[in-house]
Amino acid sequence: MPKLVKLYIRNVVIGFAIAAAFVAMLLWFNVMNIWHLVTHSDAGILAVFLLWFMHGIVFAGVQFAWAVMSLAEPTGGGKGGTPALRDLQPAVAVAPKRENRIKKSR
Repeated sequence: MPKLVKLYIRNVVIGFAIAAAFVAMLLWFNVMNIWHLVTHSDAGILAVFLLWFMHGIVFAGVQFAWAVMSLAEPTGGGKGGTPALRDLQPAVAVAPKRENRIKKSR
């Protein structure tokens, strides 16, 4: 299997594990009375599964993005930032004079 696919699968599993911990903490700390809603509903198991699955998609995406961005080699020295923005200087703009202004009468 290619290295990139292994990296992707590993980080998706990590993301879904983080999501499982997150949903478990939501239930444990009873955020917005979610424990009561889940335990006293017929669709409570489905709700927990969907909560875990949707958070898993988000956390897996973030985990994989973080892993891919950390693969980059650091550039040599410098202050960072966009070099073009450091060299910009303000320019003077002269507006043309308007001759035909409407004078308000008092």
